[in-house]
Amino acid sequence: MTTQATQDPGATPAVAVLGGGVMGGTLVAALRQGGWPGDRVTVVDQDAAKAAALADEHGVRTATLPDAVAAADVVLVAVKPDVVPAVLEQVAPVLRGGALVTSVAAGVPLRVYEDALPAGTPVVRVMPNTPALIGKGASAIAPGRAAEEGHLVLVERVLAATGLVERVAEKHLDAVTALSGSGPAYAFYVVDALAEAGVLLGLPRDLATRLAVATVEGAAAMVAQTGDHPAVLRERVSSPGGTTVAGVAALDQHAVRAGLVAAVRAAADRSRELGAG
Repeated sequence: MTTQATQDPGATPAVAVLGGGVMGGTLVAALRQGGWPGDRVTVVDQDAAKAAALADEHGVRTATLPDAVAAADVVLVAVKPDVVPAVLEQVAPVLRGGALVTSVAAGVPLRVYEDALPAGTPVVRVMPNTPALIGKGASAIAPGRAAEEGHLVLVERVLAATGLVERVAEKHLDAVTALSGSGPAYAFYVVDALAEAGVLLGLPRDLATRLAVATVEGAAAMVAQTGDHPAVLRERVSSPGGTTVAGVAALDQHAVRAGLVAAVRAAADRSRELGAG
């Protein structure tokens, strides 16, 4: 059952999650999985029924935006980028002094938050990706002018259950968006292509898909666990005159490597355009 948010002097910071969509729901789940008490998390959404359903699912609170923000030590902005300015207009008058504002809205620069919120408000921008839904995400966090070490540590704590969290300067977030933010789509593309090749060679589609998924998952795990450069690992499975060498030569012939680099660069360019707009 949902209840109204109230200010609590407890040790665990009170968190207001603004937005009950995919990423907002992911953050609520991550907080609960990370040990956050349900009575210290409040979810807000324009659709009250959606907020209530999310609150019931995860055992957290729901409230109006002003009430949730007024009681929060951390405000997580998880709305669509085009509505961020309107949300900040509602947040600014009721934000508690010293409260941390964290954004997962793609492409919205820190200056938008810092210009709209009271002077000195600490702001941290986060670029997550969709595998955060299953605790296998890759997120980058960038501090605003007033954000200090303690604020970054708190954001890392909030995101702990979503997967990898790395600190970067904001100038690198377009590259992060293009690489890890959009990257899952490239990985899905590769898995789909590998499975399709298996089907063309006569494998049943479900088997081809399982093999492709396990192969990509295992290869990524080897890079992570060994610490070796991907090129070194590739060479270890490339016997002279063998099947892998022939396959890699075909990839080079079709400029697959260059295509992936071009995809990341195109996504970074688009991220810069969205941030400037």
